[in-house]
Amino acid sequence: MSMVNPTITIIGTGYVGLTTSAVLSNAGYKVYAVDTDQMKIDTMKEGKAYFFERGLDDFVRNGVESGRLMPTTSYEDSVPHADIIFSCVGTPSKDDGSSNLDYVYCAAESSAKCMKDGCIYVQKSTVPVGTGRGVIARIGNVNPNLKFDYVSNPEFLAEGSALFDALNIDRIVVGGDNHKALESVLRIFKKVDDFSKKLDHSKYKAYVGFYSGKVVNIKDSDFSQREVRTSLESAELVKVAANSFLALKISFANSVAMLCDTVGADVTEVMNGIGLDHRIGRAMLYSGLGWGGGCFPKDVRGLISVYKENNLDSPIINATVEVNNGMVAYVVKKLQRIVAIGSCRIAILGLSFKPGTSDIRSSQSILLANRLFDMGAEVVTFDPQANREARKELSKGVEICTSIEEALKDSDVVVIATEWKEFLEYDWKSARELVSGNVLFDARNRLDKKILTDIGFKYVGIGR
Repeated sequence: MSMVNPTITIIGTGYVGLTTSAVLSNAGYKVYAVDTDQMKIDTMKEGKAYFFERGLDDFVRNGVESGRLMPTTSYEDSVPHADIIFSCVGTPSKDDGSSNLDYVYCAAESSAKCMKDGCIYVQKSTVPVGTGRGVIARIGNVNPNLKFDYVSNPEFLAEGSALFDALNIDRIVVGGDNHKALESVLRIFKKVDDFSKKLDHSKYKAYVGFYSGKVVNIKDSDFSQREVRTSLESAELVKVAANSFLALKISFANSVAMLCDTVGADVTEVMNGIGLDHRIGRAMLYSGLGWGGGCFPKDVRGLISVYKENNLDSPIINATVEVNNGMVAYVVKKLQRIVAIGSCRIAILGLSFKPGTSDIRSSQSILLANRLFDMGAEVVTFDPQANREARKELSKGVEICTSIEEALKDSDVVVIATEWKEFLEYDWKSARELVSGNVLFDARNRLDKKILTDIGFKYVGIGR
């Protein structure tokens, strides 16, 4: 085994697995990318990602063409060669909110059948605390004589800026029982860090800092200052607790926004004032339609489930979910006070759960579109990247348009439901001539209220 330049197998090619595979192969590692979905593997072999993430196609293509990135559906053709295995499989929520760990355990048991001695098994999937001990036990049950180490290495990349986040590592958390195994994992990402500092990141940083207000420049930062070594259980808890806290900040901003609507304050001004406090920070203090996606809903519910399993209450985290779940209804109620929804043509701009991605999981935008359609509105929609993905989630009567202009034409109400730059930078003066009505509901609070009002729109925000 060579831990100087180890061979890596990555199991699962979702957002984390595919991005990690592409980056590691471009950084010089030999990487097997394993997935049971033949479509995903075939798409990778063509040098493309099967989902939209700015810049990722180039990295996948470079990895495949170099011969260092090898997509496969076979454990037998990949795992025996691996010095280090990264498990990046999905952990969907069960109906009760707890994490479904079937894929995690299946990946571990399948790997155990053909792992070589000395291999390090790394869990990058977001799992509830305590999972690692279960994985270790299952690998041992399948292959009792196997000598291996286990490391928890949670991922912090965000969809929409996944490639940039994977290259610009703001922190790298490793937890486990063997110090040498932790160091081996850290060395992999130190090499990524060195590789990243030589790159021009301008092509894929459109949404970097979009929610934090600033971009962290790692080029002059010592990698060792971003290393976090913990126990196995602490590493597992870091990720779900971090996501729950970020979701809490958004729900807090929305709670304040509702008060601002009542008392006549502007939530953007309030959050700007709060965010300047270095103890709080501006990141994620954005009111709007609410959070969705594949991480926040799953991780917050999963953390609540862990509290329950340990006979503890979680009132703050419960409230985080309750506020978010009420945001679509709040927007509808506010819109009802302005127009007769049942007699309106409403253009919903944005269907993905956030800008920069085609992911529509738990999309508040889609929930809003369907709710308005159920209330009798004629609903038309457009998204720069998620139209195809959204079709199966939208009500059949909701129309999907192929351009902003098509959606805007003859609409009585325009709703900015996902804050894509295509919408924020659009020529709204020309749009005023396309629409029939004048109501622009900025459900993400990203447009300039004064500019829109001067153009002739009746600007409506959340808490503004």
